[in-house]
Amino acid sequence: MVDQPILRVENIVKTIGGNRILDDVSLTVKRGGLKVLIGPSGAGKSTLLACINFLSPPDSGAITLEGKTIDGKSKRELLALRQQVGMIFQDFNLFDHLSAMENVRVALIKVKGMDKRAATARAMEELARVGLADKPSLYPAQLSGGQKQRVSVARALALDPKVLLLDEPTSALDPELIGEVLTVIRDLADEGMTMIMATHQISFSAALADEFLFMEQGRIVERGAPSVLLAHGSGSRTQSFCAKLSELAGEATCELASPAV
Repeated sequence: MVDQPILRVENIVKTIGGNRILDDVSLTVKRGGLKVLIGPSGAGKSTLLACINFLSPPDSGAITLEGKTIDGKSKRELLALRQQVGMIFQDFNLFDHLSAMENVRVALIKVKGMDKRAATARAMEELARVGLADKPSLYPAQLSGGQKQRVSVARALALDPKVLLLDEPTSALDPELIGEVLTVIRDLADEGMTMIMATHQISFSAALADEFLFMEQGRIVERGAPSVLLAHGSGSRTQSFCAKLSELAGEATCELASPAV
């Protein structure tokens, strides 16, 4: 059972404003796996994640979770899907008028129907899990960007998702705050959380991912193990893109000497 795909994305097509944003995209994720979407801006990475949990319904294709193909027209199935497939956004999407604890608790009460006391206890548990046990009463305006993103992770985890989608989770953060969010993601990977993540944090994700999916112009044009795609002399599109990112950042190349880098 461990090796069976928990999520299948088959032949997804999405057109927005007359432009084909996704063009026949397919992927599978095994339980406990981490797929990393990389590629230039506008490649379709964020749209693909939004299509997977029907925040932006695909025009055609199929999303199958644990062997069940999701009916995008059924409100009940969509509600169930969004409980099982959590989403972490670039811009946190927190409620400004709610404290950190209340941001985590609200879905437990409204979606899962938990009573207030149980929901509060679970919210506190998840805040502790992401290192924010001492910040439950603070509002988003009182939190750093990294703390806000960790609250959003805690909120998603509180619903016990089977798959977690992360859309550039560090892109809105100052450089010194990125590490605290990456630490949480690494911990989730170590715990066996199934994830699909769009990111430009290539070296970090290479150490965790079982597969890189390089997207360009709405298609997956290259896929493979990070150690293969980033190997010195591979000539891969992924390695070329990574080298450009490193050059822009003024860093050394992110070629991998070994899968453990």
